Amino acid sequence: MEWSLKRNCSVTPAQLGWLYASMCVVSLGVAGFFWLQGATLVLPFAALELIAVGSAFLVYARHATDGERIRLLEGRLVVELETAGKTQRCEFAREWVRVEPRGDDGQMIEVRGGGQSVRVGRFLRPDLRPVLAREIRLALRGV
Repeated sequence: MEWSLKRNCSVTPAQLGWLYASMCVVSLGVAGFFWLQGATLVLPFAALELIAVGSAFLVYARHATDGERIRLLEGRLVVELETAGKTQRCEFAREWVRVEPRGDDGQMIEVRGGGQSVRVGRFLRPDLRPVLAREIRLALRGV
């Protein structure tokens, strides 16, 4: 059994890179034209704008591939959380793991066992989190 929960992104980091490169070419081309016409302040402001937009795109691209992966393997529940390129992995013994929704108000699902605890369901709609918790519990029981 495996559950893969990912961020809903409409643009991949590679597509975003191509968009930014084309935006740079057009913006700097227009700014260069006006700089040649004598409007010398257009080029520095265009560069400043591109730096600001590039920073925002970089933050977006860093988190575009974030996700959660929950797998049931050989008697163990394995939870992998990826955030900004860093992966956190927790393993739980199948017979000792507890899966609990943190309440009916749409909070995250808490997976606990063996002195460890991790929260999942960040990329799932709040109304579907109890359904995921129930599915994981049933899979752990072997139903």
